[in-house]
Amino acid sequence: MYEVECKVAARHEPVRERLAALDADPIDTVEQADTYYDAPHRSFPETDEALRVRREGETTRLTYKGPLVDAHSKTRAEHETAVEDGETMARLLDALGFTPAATVEKEREKFRCRGYTVALDTVSGLGEFVEVEDGAASEGDIERVRDGARDLLAALDCDPDEQIRRSYLGMLLATADE
Repeated sequence: MYEVECKVAARHEPVRERLAALDADPIDTVEQADTYYDAPHRSFPETDEALRVRREGETTRLTYKGPLVDAHSKTRAEHETAVEDGETMARLLDALGFTPAATVEKEREKFRCRGYTVALDTVSGLGEFVEVEDGAASEGDIERVRDGARDLLAALDCDPDEQIRRSYLGMLLATADE
């Protein structure tokens, strides 16, 4: 499975108005804390991979994201599974030599529109962003899904050409280096 995502920096209020005009369905609003890990056997920043533990309320999920596979969006192979106990997962990763790199905290307001998930993210230390995403079952589906995501961004009065392909983690680490 591939996660096809297009993300732009944008103020949320005008996007909420456009979502209402497009009859988008509100899903929910959640707070997420994503702890990203460095691997002992290779450098994820160098290989453009990510391993994260996401805590969202009482739910914890472990996610591996492969390198970007598309030059026009933030598309990656993604594998995710539920974790029964987040603290035990953290201890397991520590025992295997994985070390926490950083934690990204955000509030995410989610909508469903034209078959896509639209997320209005407020990321601590970074600001407001809009993400449009959906899954692609195969590499052959990526272009179609990506083009639909870009079209939806345009319908939300966001410029798809201002897309940000860097992850929130990468953006936070870059601001820390400044």
